[in-house]
Amino acid sequence: MVIFENVSMTYPGGDMRAIDDMSFTIEDGEFVFLVGPSGSGKTSVIKLITGEVMADDGVLNVNGFDLRHMRRPKLPALRRTVGVIFQDFRLIEDKTIYDNVAFAMHVVGATNRDIKRRVPYVLDLVGLSGREKRFPREVSGGEQQRVAVARAIVNSPRLLIADEPTGNLDPARSLELMLLMDRINEMGTTVLVVTHEKELVNSFSKRVVAIEDGRVISDGMDGYYSYEIE
Repeated sequence: MVIFENVSMTYPGGDMRAIDDMSFTIEDGEFVFLVGPSGSGKTSVIKLITGEVMADDGVLNVNGFDLRHMRRPKLPALRRTVGVIFQDFRLIEDKTIYDNVAFAMHVVGATNRDIKRRVPYVLDLVGLSGREKRFPREVSGGEQQRVAVARAIVNSPRLLIADEPTGNLDPARSLELMLLMDRINEMGTTVLVVTHEKELVNSFSKRVVAIEDGRVISDGMDGYYSYEIE
């Protein structure tokens, strides 16, 4: 669960609030699109959820962690409950697809036995069986994005955040990726997709939270239709 209750945040040295009295809640198991124009605060919301930046005011709770009062040493515990997919993939070029995904498990101290059991399962889930020994440069952009998805979910996070996940993909590959995200959601993972692609969002009947100038301006199943991003 993600709870924003009257949350405000200003970056150090800044003179304007990046997030201004923002309130919304994402229940466990929901699939939510977060939309808004450039500079609206979408990236700041992600940084707040992952503990990269701290809120100045309000209540901010993610998966049971109170981020307004949590000590920094507890951040790794929070981040183990959150998986993030980045637009630029951030894969390790000199590691195979298998090792890219396994690395995420090594970081949290998983045993070799657990890694050998879990990684093949996740690669099969995202449609990459048979490509374990290939390097990122040897697969397509869509497959690289699937590696990023596998890495984000391999530790079974409660919440999966996708930051502009289809920005580097063509429309067909974008739809495939979103169908995969929908499948992951159906398996019980809460999904938050940050995007500006109107056609993609309109292809799915999901809740849409639209923000502008650090504030929520609409929230609902038809939020995106009533709000033009560009």
